Amino acid sequence: MTTTGPRPRRPIRLLVGILVAVVVLCCCGSAGITGWLLLRPGIDTAGKVDFRNPLAVPPLAPSRIDDEGRRVFDLRAQAGQRDFGQGAATRTWGFEGDYLGPTLRAARGERVVVDVVNGLPEPTSVHWHGMRLPAVMDGGPHQEVRPGATWSPTWTVDQPAATLWYHPHPHGKTEEHVYRGLAGMFIVDDEREGALPLPRDYGVDDFPVIVQDKNFDRDGQLRVTRNMFSDIGTLGDTLLVNGTVAPYLDVTTERVRLRLLNGSTARTYDFGLADDRPFALIGTDGGLLAAPHTTRRITLSPGERAEIVVDLRAGERVAVRSFPPALGNVFSDRFAGGRDTFDVLELRAAGTLATAPDLPDQLVPVERIDPASAVTTRSLDFAGRSIGGRSMDLGRIDATVVRGSVEIWEVTKLDGTPHNLHVHDVQFQVLSIGGDPPPPHLAGWKDTILLPDDDPVRIIMRFGDHADPNMPYMYHCHLLYHEDQGMMGQFVVVEPGQSAGTPPRGGAGHSHGQ
Repeated sequence: MTTTGPRPRRPIRLLVGILVAVVVLCCCGSAGITGWLLLRPGIDTAGKVDFRNPLAVPPLAPSRIDDEGRRVFDLRAQAGQRDFGQGAATRTWGFEGDYLGPTLRAARGERVVVDVVNGLPEPTSVHWHGMRLPAVMDGGPHQEVRPGATWSPTWTVDQPAATLWYHPHPHGKTEEHVYRGLAGMFIVDDEREGALPLPRDYGVDDFPVIVQDKNFDRDGQLRVTRNMFSDIGTLGDTLLVNGTVAPYLDVTTERVRLRLLNGSTARTYDFGLADDRPFALIGTDGGLLAAPHTTRRITLSPGERAEIVVDLRAGERVAVRSFPPALGNVFSDRFAGGRDTFDVLELRAAGTLATAPDLPDQLVPVERIDPASAVTTRSLDFAGRSIGGRSMDLGRIDATVVRGSVEIWEVTKLDGTPHNLHVHDVQFQVLSIGGDPPPPHLAGWKDTILLPDDDPVRIIMRFGDHADPNMPYMYHCHLLYHEDQGMMGQFVVVEPGQSAGTPPRGGAGHSHGQ
């Protein structure tokens, strides 16, 4: 995980990239085609979506308390089909249904069990994205579940209130499994958040908003596509929100809390309101901010979350829109979705709205981790399909960290292609980007962050209570095609004085709980 050799300077590398891309494009046709490809506008659905379908709201997952006092959820992965308005039913995968899954909800301090049943014809897994828990319960590539088998991870929820999510993580096939529909939210509650005057009535003034892009073939089936110029994975031209095409949401309160999740496999969104009104950002990946941040845009790369509160007036309609995201250079802008605009969801306020209290000036304390407490600084370079020049190897431990220790990671994207970083088990804080302090929307707890071109991102994190020398956690690019292609590494957490062990060489193939 250490950087080796000098890094090429940005202007030189960018110039080389431009020349290479022009050569490639010219080989595909004339200079005129090259110019047309570079200058052609992206997808733009602004003002063109008819918002004809009520937004599906994933149900809260039922649970029961077992004789050990644990909250138990059932989660079955299964095949199904759904009508997305493509002229034929689309074959899909989902949890406890045909597409996506229910919202799991638990309070800090609760012991939970999730009985994961694999009803699919191939191995899968369920990773608890953003959750702090033992590595053996993490649901990564070492915890694959065989067809017909049951895996029952159990852990104590021990982190602040936050919007987390769950999705498969099978080695080499994560993109496909998520793209087919396997995903859902996991909301953590705590007393501090519960004491604040925030919208929190699920399905009334507090809504999950899982945004995904899809491509459909002529038969109405999901189609995985590749872009020869950006190679970031599938970029779709049709948006689904909670599995709904062209959705609208009837709003009955003056303020509505939207828990935005970028559930796409490759696309980055820049969310705002179509009339450019401000909204309040109250939380990011790992929980609430110290105070609401008023803004007009929030950029989310794959896997990132944001909790926003939108004020509405009686009788009005306003669309949530994704504006063209800033992806770093002309080629990413053109070939990786940087010129695309989507109308996402229409908010329809009722003629009479229930009153809602003003947002508090302060939310929750965000204790800053002191950089002086870090025991080491690690450097990670993202380029191609590797991290630090190494491709993923399930049998190799890339880093060993000591339980309870603090580390700084300096992460740099070197290739001009969109990448982000997700670290399992921890929530980190951003120290700087390109040497500058982080903007307000990155001032809270994060587990996933978009990497800018060449500007090092310095993050700091404390590794928690779960040590296991043999079972690793992952860190990787959350553009899932990149992850599947090897842009991932592994770390183990050990006790002081302990050395890393040997990880299992593949999925655990569970047939019962651990």
